[in-house]
Amino acid sequence: MKILVCIKQVPDMESKFKANAAGDWFDSSDLAWRMNEYDEYSVEQAIQLKGQVGDADLTVLCIGGEQVKETMKKALAMGCDRGVHILDEQSYQRDPFAIASLIASFARDKDFDVIFTGLQSQDRGSAQVGVMVAELLGLPALTTLVEFAYDNGTINGKRELEGGTRGKVSCKTPALVTCQLGLNTPRYPTLPNIMKAKKKELISIPASDLGASDSRSQSLKLAPPEKKGSGLILEGEPAEIADQLIRILKEKTTVLA
Repeated sequence: MKILVCIKQVPDMESKFKANAAGDWFDSSDLAWRMNEYDEYSVEQAIQLKGQVGDADLTVLCIGGEQVKETMKKALAMGCDRGVHILDEQSYQRDPFAIASLIASFARDKDFDVIFTGLQSQDRGSAQVGVMVAELLGLPALTTLVEFAYDNGTINGKRELEGGTRGKVSCKTPALVTCQLGLNTPRYPTLPNIMKAKKKELISIPASDLGASDSRSQSLKLAPPEKKGSGLILEGEPAEIADQLIRILKEKTTVLA
């Protein structure tokens, strides 16, 4: 069995964000970086599947600049066999379709049985890349999985629906799966596995070699939310508060005009 898991390096959400000089993305100079949380569940599920079938080969793929290799090393230490780094220093300017086309271009002739992605990334949050990869490769996609089981070429799972309900899904491989939080408990890399990861293959492929499709959309401007004025607390008896509220609505708004 051949397995591919796609991950993304994202800023730690506790970081202090500010727009870059161009105003179209955030300034990355002072940010801490980590593996996208949804992708940690993907990596863990891919490793569990590899352990279940025994004879399996697991590749982890990541798109970005040189710095993403540090995040890839964590996936290798968790249990992936090799890493494929698609080198693209301007990956943040690519929309979900362009990112999906890069992944699909790499995977198209590799005959992967199962491809895992996270449900979405924490920075862009489009939840589109995984399903687009499946569409470009002509694969069925099981999305938002919170339960996963594999049996003799068939994936059975449960996906999260609105209102806390779950829907049963099933399909034959090859297939693509997007993973939701709570699917499993991602493991922590042990020191011996961290040392072993340093010897695992990690190749870089320039994005230009894969012939990605052009982006269909563009981020025009990024800015923090506008600060709102402080609230106003009205005190007094109910009748007095009602009079104050009516006066404010007349003076400050057109509600009672």
